[in-house]
Amino acid sequence: MFVVGLTGGIGSGKSTVSDAFAALGVPVIDTDVIARELTAPGGAALDAVRAAFGETVMQADGTLDRAALRRRVFADTAARHQLEAILHPAIRQRVEQTLAQLDACYVLLVIPLLVETGAYRDVVKRTLVVDCPEAIQLARVMARNGLARDEVMAILAA
Repeated sequence: MFVVGLTGGIGSGKSTVSDAFAALGVPVIDTDVIARELTAPGGAALDAVRAAFGETVMQADGTLDRAALRRRVFADTAARHQLEAILHPAIRQRVEQTLAQLDACYVLLVIPLLVETGAYRDVVKRTLVVDCPEAIQLARVMARNGLARDEVMAILAA
């Protein structure tokens, strides 16, 4: 199977590109989607995130307070690394399981930090980078996530 890694910064258009491939019948594995599944109620990583970061990142109903966690990890590099140490191995395992189950000529693997981590060099055969001007990234993320400019800038800087 030929694996194409799709990467790009937040708000750069990765979802738009992956949706276009999916519309053509190409299997898409999105690591952001996997991360959300792992931290959803009953998700395999939720208890580890709670244990590492405490109740301050949890909502009253027991779901992850993604905004609180985002603020914490993008303000503290050590906290971000701690979260990555919890999530990245679990994401990798899910990617490998999904790849093993697919019967396709090629697949699009969406990994925002593909180049930065280098963790999928043994899997990805080609890399497709989606990029756009920072002003467009800011506008997209602010509109999509309802984040303040400073929050988006912290994410971009990280």
